Amino acid sequence: MSILPVTIRQGTASRPTTRRMAYVLIVGVVFALGLNWPLISTGLEVVSPWWFVVLRIGGAALIIWVVNSLTGHIRPVDRGDVPVIASVALVRLTVMTGLVFVALQFVDAGRSAVLVWTASLWTVPIAALFLKEHMDTVRWIGLGVGIAGIVALVEPWEQDWSDGGVIAGHALLLVAAILHASVTVHIRGHRWHSSPREVLPWQLLAATPPLVLIALTFEGVPHIDWTWGFAGNVFYQAVIASAFALWAQQTVLQRLSATSMSLTLMAVPVVGLLSSVIVLDERLTLIAVVGVVAIITGVATNIVADARTERVRA
Repeated sequence: MSILPVTIRQGTASRPTTRRMAYVLIVGVVFALGLNWPLISTGLEVVSPWWFVVLRIGGAALIIWVVNSLTGHIRPVDRGDVPVIASVALVRLTVMTGLVFVALQFVDAGRSAVLVWTASLWTVPIAALFLKEHMDTVRWIGLGVGIAGIVALVEPWEQDWSDGGVIAGHALLLVAAILHASVTVHIRGHRWHSSPREVLPWQLLAATPPLVLIALTFEGVPHIDWTWGFAGNVFYQAVIASAFALWAQQTVLQRLSATSMSLTLMAVPVVGLLSSVIVLDERLTLIAVVGVVAIITGVATNIVADARTERVRA
């Protein structure tokens, strides 16, 4: 199954009414996903990686199906939306999420958040190739500054590259970043026949069975020591980090370009690193602080470029 766009036309489904609303949703995604990184790390102390993914996606599917059923938003699948359902379910929710959770066994939570959001780097050429999205000089500067900040946060010179686990963890995260970028471009290029809210339960439902099969194959039957803290963690994974974040990103991509959204989401590792420092006592070095400033500068540069483009169009 290809995860690249089947069409480069914009969809006809409803979209955020203003660019400001789109950025409000992006800010929500940044904090939802950034704050989630230390929660993932603590959750993996209770349950194995693939079963944690099952609890996250399966729980989200259950909750969203109940909510949409009660509010009358369950709709039959439109054949035209099958590609984006399959792309999100099998690539982003199954493969990418699983790779990240496995990698967290070898790479600390803060650096994991940084590496996954190098997706911004991969989104630019993929979007330019398949969606003909244009990168002006200001956006190139923002991307360059942001990527420099990401490199500073990862601090590759501090890693023990003789450790096979460290190499494997970083490789898995880079693959996850490329997959994330590819699916982002696919969502943007997809011609929507239903709204993101209507396809969301089908995406979550389609991802759950393969995740259960993978978990049973590689990790066997789980033994979970349920506590109120772990239950709250799973609830956050399902409702905030999965259902809300996925819906918001797909909604924003009907208003903003894939490149613009990805550049803005470079702020996720900033929140992820700072929350990991606070919650997990991870070390924050001077070079990491420089990296945080660089990423924030890159994100701000992109927002300024977006505002200028909007004024020119108006």
